[in-house]
Amino acid sequence: MILRAAAAIVAALAVAAPAASACTPKTSLAYLEGQVMCPTCHTTLDQSDAPAARRIEAQISTRVAQCWTADRIKTELVANFGAGILAAPPHKGFDLVAWWLPIAGVLAGAAVLAFGVWRWSRRDGEPPPPANGDGLDPESARRLDEALARFE
Repeated sequence: MILRAAAAIVAALAVAAPAASACTPKTSLAYLEGQVMCPTCHTTLDQSDAPAARRIEAQISTRVAQCWTADRIKTELVANFGAGILAAPPHKGFDLVAWWLPIAGVLAGAAVLAFGVWRWSRRDGEPPPPANGDGLDPESARRLDEALARFE
């Protein structure tokens, strides 16, 4: 008898678990607050105290209670407020440039810097220093000696 009751409880839980999880929210207001911008003060919702931000938070809370996913909520917000409502641009299409342009800039700057250091270290076209150690070629050394002799 106890074994049958335990089996019935396990079966009921196995059937009820998927139904219960279907009604639980897939996202939360706290998750979306840092990803959605306030249209009036242009900060994320978690940093804004503007009335517009509070209305958007209420709308998000309503959608979360209706078991909407984060993507579906964002899609609705973009349809209502435009793409500027999202804190980060989408990872597709032309908006992908906003993600890759800074990376390309840093790599290009590093390449220019590396090329400059390489050129500077090579010292192309400069003659080697003279062997006598004073840094002058023999003709310049002779003229310097003559000029110094006039001042003695």
